[in-house]
Amino acid sequence: MRVGHHAGVSEDIMALNLSNLKAPKKANENKKRVGRGMGSGMGKTSTRGHKGQGSRSGSSLMRGFEGGQMPLHRRLPKRGFTNIFRVEYAVLGLGDIAAFNETELTLEKLLELGVTKKRNGLVKVLANGELKTAVTVHAHKFSKAAQAAIEAAGGKAIVIGAVEAPAAA
Repeated sequence: MRVGHHAGVSEDIMALNLSNLKAPKKANENKKRVGRGMGSGMGKTSTRGHKGQGSRSGSSLMRGFEGGQMPLHRRLPKRGFTNIFRVEYAVLGLGDIAAFNETELTLEKLLELGVTKKRNGLVKVLANGELKTAVTVHAHKFSKAAQAAIEAAGGKAIVIGAVEAPAAA
């Protein structure tokens, strides 16, 4: 170790100023110009090699082409499944509802609070946390435990889009 230098600190990390500014590597290199004679180093076959498919004009191969060998993306096994009918819900816990300090939570209010990102997004309330105050919550789905907890606290769990059964006469 040299005297006066800190261990592990290289001179590249030292402060930049006008006296030691440099262009990044490869910033000042010229574009490769092929087919410009033997002296250029890229003459004769113009970097295409000798004969074969890639040497011909108009040659373009699909991505992943391996010269007729079965390509890697077809050799590997396919796994999994994507359900195109999947329904995504924004999850809202009872602890979150208690933290909002609101008496009524509608979809517009939840959108404003950032619970849902989309205006027509679906919301499901789960029984994560505790609820001590009476809150009226409008959501598309409630877990049974969440609905029981909201009603036990003196609030209402209103299901959006639910068809109410006609009153029996």
